[in-house]
Amino acid sequence: VAGLGNYGLRGTRHSVGMAVLDRLAWQLAVAEGWRADRWCCADVAMATAHGLELVLLKPRRFMNLNGLSVASAAEIYNLRPEDIYLVHDDLDKALGKVAIKLGGSARGHNGVRSCISALHSNEMTRLRVGIGRP
Repeated sequence: VAGLGNYGLRGTRHSVGMAVLDRLAWQLAVAEGWRADRWCCADVAMATAHGLELVLLKPRRFMNLNGLSVASAAEIYNLRPEDIYLVHDDLDKALGKVAIKLGGSARGHNGVRSCISALHSNEMTRLRVGIGRP
């Protein structure tokens, strides 16, 4: 599960994917388990939920390069694109509204575009979190 965003701009709506991952880590009782992983240039935490082993990932790159971290983690943890969930902001959804999207285009989102390019696939599941338009 990768929370897309701009690492240096945490707390902004554009980095809501990382905030969702922080909350997920807290709910799974692994919030203290984040560690910097230099191989994939991301903060990583391991968790278990409903019998599934999860890799929680917050890239330490700007949004348009998040895919490099996601692709590196996929290689390290032997994950296929269809095993990956991307959590990211969506300007076209009202603030707080969410939607799940299976595959498809990036719809103009630079972080998703970066992931599609780095993984050579668009098969990732996406949790789109509405941030509204300013």
